[in-house]
Amino acid sequence: MEILTDAATLALYTTDASNYRHVPRGVVLPRTAADVVAAVAEARVRDLPVIARGGGTSVAGNACGPGLVIDASRHLGGVLSLDPETRLARVLPGTVLDDLQAVAAPHGLRFGPDPSTHSRCTLGGMIGNNACGSHSVAWGRTVDVVRSLEVLLYDGTRLRVGPDEPTEGRIFDELRALVRDNLALLRKELSTWPRRVSGYGLEHLLPENGFDVAKALVGSEGTCVTILEATVSLARLPDRKVLAVLGFPSDVAAADAVPAILPWSPLTVEGVDAELVAMLPGRAGDLPPGGAWLFVELAGDEPAERARALAASLDLTGFAIVDDPAAQRGLWRIREEGAGLATRLADGSEAWPGWEDAAVPPERLGAYLREFKELMRAHGRRSVVYGHYGEGCLHLRLDFDLLSASGVADFRRFLEEAADLVAAHGGSLSGEHGDGQARSELLSRMYSPEMLDVFARFKAIFDPAGRMNPGILVAPRAVDADLRVRATSPSFEDTVFLGYPEDRGSFGQAMRRCVGVGKCRNTSGGGVMCPSYRATREEQHSTRGRAHLLAEMINGEVIKDGWRSAEVHDALDLCLSCKGCLSDCPVDVDMATYKSEFLHQHYRRRLRPASHYSMGWLPLWLRLSARAPRLANAVGRSSLAGLVKRLGGIAPERALPTFAASPFTRSRADLRRRASGERRVVLWPDSFNNYLTPSVLDAAYEVLTAAGYDVVLPDRGVCCGLTWVSTGQLGVARRVLDRTLSVLAPYLEDGYEVAGLEPSCTALFRGDLPALMPGDARASLLASRTFTFAELLERAPIPFAALDVDAITQVHCHQHAVLGFGADESALAAAGVRNQTLDAGCCGLAGNFGFERGHYDVSKAVAEDRMLPAIRAASEETVVVSDGFSCRTQIEQESGRRPVHLAELLRRALP
Repeated sequence: MEILTDAATLALYTTDASNYRHVPRGVVLPRTAADVVAAVAEARVRDLPVIARGGGTSVAGNACGPGLVIDASRHLGGVLSLDPETRLARVLPGTVLDDLQAVAAPHGLRFGPDPSTHSRCTLGGMIGNNACGSHSVAWGRTVDVVRSLEVLLYDGTRLRVGPDEPTEGRIFDELRALVRDNLALLRKELSTWPRRVSGYGLEHLLPENGFDVAKALVGSEGTCVTILEATVSLARLPDRKVLAVLGFPSDVAAADAVPAILPWSPLTVEGVDAELVAMLPGRAGDLPPGGAWLFVELAGDEPAERARALAASLDLTGFAIVDDPAAQRGLWRIREEGAGLATRLADGSEAWPGWEDAAVPPERLGAYLREFKELMRAHGRRSVVYGHYGEGCLHLRLDFDLLSASGVADFRRFLEEAADLVAAHGGSLSGEHGDGQARSELLSRMYSPEMLDVFARFKAIFDPAGRMNPGILVAPRAVDADLRVRATSPSFEDTVFLGYPEDRGSFGQAMRRCVGVGKCRNTSGGGVMCPSYRATREEQHSTRGRAHLLAEMINGEVIKDGWRSAEVHDALDLCLSCKGCLSDCPVDVDMATYKSEFLHQHYRRRLRPASHYSMGWLPLWLRLSARAPRLANAVGRSSLAGLVKRLGGIAPERALPTFAASPFTRSRADLRRRASGERRVVLWPDSFNNYLTPSVLDAAYEVLTAAGYDVVLPDRGVCCGLTWVSTGQLGVARRVLDRTLSVLAPYLEDGYEVAGLEPSCTALFRGDLPALMPGDARASLLASRTFTFAELLERAPIPFAALDVDAITQVHCHQHAVLGFGADESALAAAGVRNQTLDAGCCGLAGNFGFERGHYDVSKAVAEDRMLPAIRAASEETVVVSDGFSCRTQIEQESGRRPVHLAELLRRALP
């Protein structure tokens, strides 16, 4: 067992997904329960507080603190056993919920509670804050499914607690005395409606509830014990279920309808409003008319008929009954992305948690929501509302000003008034997230002083020294203390190179995008983000980890060297710049851009790594080598190749690319002319295809010509500057782009469009160019006139001959993030290709990344995660399609299969 105290580790754990920041004294990543015992013993010797942590997705601030953080998520996970007959599972605290669901599903079982963070939250964390999720209206909260716990006290005592466990000894005697002395108080103040999560769950100690100590510890937020193991009960999966999407004129109208829906025994009653849906481009068309919607799942006999009957009984603006599982998953993604989407309002304003989890009895929801909106108006606050309407729990983030003293003062006043409002409706400050630092101080507005004293006595029975997650629930820290949001120093804002147009030109605001949602820690689902985390399972190599380090770099307390920080550099070193976070992260973090900015600043007026001069300047070396391609190829195949790799900072495991006999721009110099047709297009001669695979450009020319386009090449040399951007040589990149824009400007002004074949180049024009060339009208024009090869074919369809072939397609990460793949799928279908689009994430090569010395192992691991196994499983007759040069290179070098570009495949289908 090792206590980590290096600056990078401390910086990574200063915060969770809340508003709060605490620098820990150390971090432990235990592999066994014995490691946890040893860690707590060491904390006891040093008199350090202990903060238990799972996925780090707490929005209340109960997973960060100034002590020893014990992170169970890295190694201490796994399903120890699962009995399908008793429907019981034994799990370790670091077990990710989706991993438990994957083990349970083959038995027709599932864990009932399912928060939106299911792909990365851990069972220990769920037990710690009594997580609920969308299906708790049917399958209960975490407390309802916990059967027993093995726990560790700060003094080293290990206990098994639960209804079938022994209850002799000091702990149990003192708990019985606590209950006996306060029976009337406990029965009066601890209501039994499901979403009363604030405070301790002492109602489970009442005689009529079986004196269940395990359940009483659920929701204690690490303030009493550390969980070593849990036994939980599982629910049976329904044979059939449908999703009824019910439209209402407003969120208040939807809230008013909840009491009428609950008698239909729904599995879920989830609410979203139109503002949230508007943040997901293109998704509003998936929903019936309305200003707010309830997602109601029904199961049992003839669920579709029951759903229609339910809809007929309500006053709706529209409804839809969805029984297709894939369509259901697509709709649920709208709801699941809410936690991230709500962090930015429609105008780009930042929105924060703090009052994101209040709950009232469902019959009071409509009245509470009306009054809460009046409270927001009185304070001039705005929010997007969504949540678990079926149990009266609303999630929202508010546009608090946490950067000024007056704003923080109003933040406090608002929380106090909101707490009074929810208490007046018989509600709970927290409905599932826990109290943490966000609400613990406000418990006095919900409970009597006598009840708060009982809570303190309960904690003292387990933790008389007060060292377990201090400042939470008992003796609370102030809600407006320790805020992590700080104004960015002018020393950072004044030196940044890029424009950050989506963040009002502020690097600091861009760094505040990551709020710790942690979707980048997903290792079981699809998507691209985050390939380096999937390969290493290390927090510093997740998008969130890198964002936290950058934020701490700005803060300057733990990461002290600013742009020269070795800790930030090391974390960014394994970032593949895949841009998966730009599309997959619900708050649109763009780590590739932040990496470029950091590298630009880090190496300013300093010697760079060899790979920055070799691969960063690759377009120049390709152009020079094209003068003698046979010589260049001979060197690449000779013993001199090792020397070239060593001098160029290239991984020795990589084969050097083979140069074409003649670049496309030379062999088709006749295309350097002006077009005369109506559909005029400049074929972009990217460096990779031009010098290494000109057959791709040749195929694209033939297909576009057959589609009726008059295709030309730029009359002078051009480059998108991608390799300089990815290595942070932004000054060079801007000069290269300025020359390119000068060359292309006459074409663009004359109405030409630009056809991109290499997704990374096309995505740079469409996505990155405005930030690289802020205020340049030519850049905006080029961005609007650049199209993918498939998009141009969509606008000028060709009657292809049917190829009658099977294909699997690896989508380039930048295409996934910026360009989209719908047009490509349409083109493949039009050519009679039976295509399977892989949801396999990044290929792992990622431009220069996989070629750089020291990156080969991670590059290979990323490819082996999903992509390479899928390709190996395909038959030899199956065509492998990939537009990215990096993707094709990785596939060919690691699988032996030769992929083709879409243009090459479609050329075969020309009539």
